[in-house]
Amino acid sequence: MILNTMHSTGPRTNMRSTCWGNALAIMALLCPTVWCFSPSSSIPQRIGFVSSEKATQHAMSTATMEMAKKSRPNPVVVSEEAEALSHSETTMKLTPSYELFQILSAEEGGRTPETTSGNSHRDASILKHLNGGATDTLEGLQLSDYEDLGGTKKIKELPDPFKMVEKELQPFSDSIKELVSSDQPILSMAAKHFFEKRHGKRFRPTIVQLVAKAVAAAVPEQFATNGVRVTADLKKNGVNAGELLSNGEGAHDDESIFEKPGGVSGWQWSGASTVEVEGGIVTPENHMGSDVWRRQAQLGQIVEMIHVASLIHDDVLDEADTRRGGEAVHKLYSNKVAVLAGDYLLARASVLLARLENTAVVQIMATALESLVAGEIMQLKSPPESLLEMETYLRKSYYKTASLICYACRSTALLGGHAYGSTVATACEEFGFHLGLAYQIQDDILDFTAAASVLGKPALADMDLGLSTAPILYAAQEFPHLRPMVMRRFKNKGDKQAALECLYKSKVAMDKAKALARFHAQRAVDALLRLPESESRNALVRLTHAVVTRKK
Repeated sequence: MILNTMHSTGPRTNMRSTCWGNALAIMALLCPTVWCFSPSSSIPQRIGFVSSEKATQHAMSTATMEMAKKSRPNPVVVSEEAEALSHSETTMKLTPSYELFQILSAEEGGRTPETTSGNSHRDASILKHLNGGATDTLEGLQLSDYEDLGGTKKIKELPDPFKMVEKELQPFSDSIKELVSSDQPILSMAAKHFFEKRHGKRFRPTIVQLVAKAVAAAVPEQFATNGVRVTADLKKNGVNAGELLSNGEGAHDDESIFEKPGGVSGWQWSGASTVEVEGGIVTPENHMGSDVWRRQAQLGQIVEMIHVASLIHDDVLDEADTRRGGEAVHKLYSNKVAVLAGDYLLARASVLLARLENTAVVQIMATALESLVAGEIMQLKSPPESLLEMETYLRKSYYKTASLICYACRSTALLGGHAYGSTVATACEEFGFHLGLAYQIQDDILDFTAAASVLGKPALADMDLGLSTAPILYAAQEFPHLRPMVMRRFKNKGDKQAALECLYKSKVAMDKAKALARFHAQRAVDALLRLPESESRNALVRLTHAVVTRKK
């Protein structure tokens, strides 16, 4: 990777470059290329097989991105020559999630993204038809009908997400401590710090486990070359491929279209892991304890390692004293040890990721790692005028928070035998995208409304770093004199106090921020409801409700 030259302005900038520069180096070893940013475009492009049959679709996507790139910061730049060297006809080149799914409501100027290979399969009836057409008891669910969000329905009527996977996650801390063990005592202790104390509820591993269970209840799709949708269980039940496809534009007697999960009808149907379970298809009955289950559980550990590494690095960069109610790693040891501990966690996560033996998942999760870096650079280098834009704030939140969650969700589907472009995998990524944004927006709201003792980290930390989040941005729309303060990152004396006064004077800013979080929470639920009903899917609905009603 070739990064933009960042002129150092002091020790913090140097340390920031060191932390995330090391992360990029680890990621580059794991996966030579994922996101690509060219000097002519500020929109990152995500992995996907490039094929001639997708040329028209790619052109449409390029045109859309050209329209959207104005005044957007360019976090990472890779030269076109370097990018060309790292791609071939079989490498993946994906579209970023914020170009696949709506990032702002229509009332706030949000647009419905163009249909591309990453979001084309979103028909809510498909999976339910394939699973027998059973009635969905949550069909049409609105979170606003539930308590704490304006309604009267009891959210506790849905399964508790944490209790559902509690037994599976109980050995999580012990096993992950073994996975990050090192021969160097100091490094080992620093790396294990977050896994030995203040475990919390393991939000990300819980999501992965629940998504794994939810996708096990969905029949894997296949898509034949003439566009007829069929499924793997049809072959298992003796259905002849030629007969099934004869109503299309031509019969296909070659049953080799069934040989790979998802078929081979285009690059978007690649990526599914080979499933070696009885019957050839993962089901709720054979999922638990299977090799598929083991790999999905391991992905949850990998996600937590990446997340904890990012926390350790961020605390060094932001000079934070506390994290999760205790001392930050760099305060317990030193900046150098903390940086090395974060790097070591990323390295271990990379090794474990490769052992999942799915190259598509490796590339997708390596993209998540690079997204964390891109978000940090975007936070550091965004031009002043962009700091007032809600979409810039949301894109940064996507890079720093939502990307890891949504990529983990789609990867979980792939490990379960579902193809990249399937309705199942698309629903999973869309759920993770909106859930991650809802989580971050709620976190930013709590930065102003919750005490530091409740949050487990300093309150008003974002403003101390010169960052403007949703509540402040909405206040700036109401009070024009706040805008210059946002653009100069509250550097002048009295800026922070004046900004807070504007926020607390505003009658709409906090409500608009809450509405934005709920918009994304509802979109997350809408994506979930495309999956067949199951206890785990319904538990994810309850988890989404918890994300936007939590107080810490």
